Amino acid sequence: MSVPVKVVVVYHSGYGHTVKIAEAVARGAAAANGASVTLIAADEAPHRWDVLDDADAIIMGAPTYMGSLSAQFKAFMDATSNLQYVEKRWAGKVAAGFTNGASRGGDKQNSLVQLMTFAAQHQMHWVNLGLNYGNNRSYTNEEILNRDSYTLGMAGQADMDQSGEVAPPRSDLRTAEFLGRRVAEVAQELAAGRVALGRPANRGVSGGADSQDPERRGVLIPKDATVPSGLVTA
Repeated sequence: MSVPVKVVVVYHSGYGHTVKIAEAVARGAAAANGASVTLIAADEAPHRWDVLDDADAIIMGAPTYMGSLSAQFKAFMDATSNLQYVEKRWAGKVAAGFTNGASRGGDKQNSLVQLMTFAAQHQMHWVNLGLNYGNNRSYTNEEILNRDSYTLGMAGQADMDQSGEVAPPRSDLRTAEFLGRRVAEVAQELAAGRVALGRPANRGVSGGADSQDPERRGVLIPKDATVPSGLVTA
């Protein structure tokens, strides 16, 4: 059964390595029957908000610099606070993430946590990598999936003295493809489930905490104050 879903892969790449992972993620997502995939560079995102807002799943990725996501990708994240966050345009969407660095460790876990926290702020559903730890047996090698053993998302490793033409290695790209397909399939399962249950994908509650208390027990406003629409005065 084919379930149509729209997947967007938004990324930043500083030296040509992370874009290879982004492309692999996109290939994996496109392998899911019914999934359409769009690849967007982070600096282009402000001109493509309509595509991102219309997506069923958003997979985000950037290199890890000095223990966190690149400044260019963080600029994209911050830009979403103006409309996407305030209006909860991405609430209920599927989210996942990937990163890349020159080191095996390089504190890349911090970047994945940063992406997961960002997705939670937007009230999205985070999808983990869904793979066991990789190269940790005497009979396994660097060709195995998830060779560097991450679980929150996909983490690649590219030697800094090699170009994007040869790094990261094929095993990392295969792992990225696995993540892409997994996310697309989860998005399809969520979409099909909503149809079966008759539950449309609704945005979250716009505004601040004072607009998310349906019983108004946690909101007290003086009678002479300006009252936000829909609230009851004390």
